[in-house]
Amino acid sequence: MSMDEAILKKLEEQETKIQSIYVSVEKTRKYFLWTLILSLVFFLLPLISLVFAIPFFLGTLGAYAL
Repeated sequence: MSMDEAILKKLEEQETKIQSIYVSVEKTRKYFLWTLILSLVFFLLPLISLVFAIPFFLGTLGAYAL
């Protein structure tokens, strides 16, 4: 095996490893993206519902106070 063939073989091995790392990183990126989206949804939806629920409950409490 000549030096050029050895270098080409190493380059092919590196390319295969880099491709598998890229696939893994993309899966991780998508996982973090969906985690962020779901975290925002489960945080913001209750917060928005409180904006409507608190005045309703305060109005109900105010009606019983009279």
